[in-house]
Amino acid sequence: MDSAAARERALDAAEELFYGRGVRAVGMDDVRGTSGVSLKRLYQLFPSKEHLVVAYLERRDTRWRGQLAAHVERHGEPRERILAVFDRLGEWFGEPGFRGCAWLNAYGELGAGSVRVAALVRAHKRAFREYLGSLTADAGLPDALAGQLFLLAEGAMVTAGVTGSAGPAAEAREAARRLLDAV
Repeated sequence: MDSAAARERALDAAEELFYGRGVRAVGMDDVRGTSGVSLKRLYQLFPSKEHLVVAYLERRDTRWRGQLAAHVERHGEPRERILAVFDRLGEWFGEPGFRGCAWLNAYGELGAGSVRVAALVRAHKRAFREYLGSLTADAGLPDALAGQLFLLAEGAMVTAGVTGSAGPAAEAREAARRLLDAV
């Protein structure tokens, strides 16, 4: 197996395990067993568990933001594009195995002890906030609204993760619609 294939298998296993069970609950040997990548090869690819966690979060960030943008881009009208963010969150919350926000989960487990993970989580959240800012700007709306929408979305993520329900996305969407109507 070449390095690229071994890396992808290790990341697939890490994502399944870290997201499903938590970062601290999963050891490198668990990743080895699930991925089929030898422990020696795993450590060649990721010199520490922290390196693997960072790579997992980076890959997930790229995919998550790409899926969100693809969903939003299917809507033409700027206001509908904003509300589509909450529709996508609802889809995500309803996916089998949804356990909340991977970045908040990782931050909760490692943020105080890992400068790299904390920085990555902050970058992910900043990028999401900036994306919402681009949507509000496209709609000719004030940037302050993006911050409010960001808090609605983040609150929905946390609540959905805790309750195991997709309902918070619809509630946040309705609150976002009301904010849009008020502007």
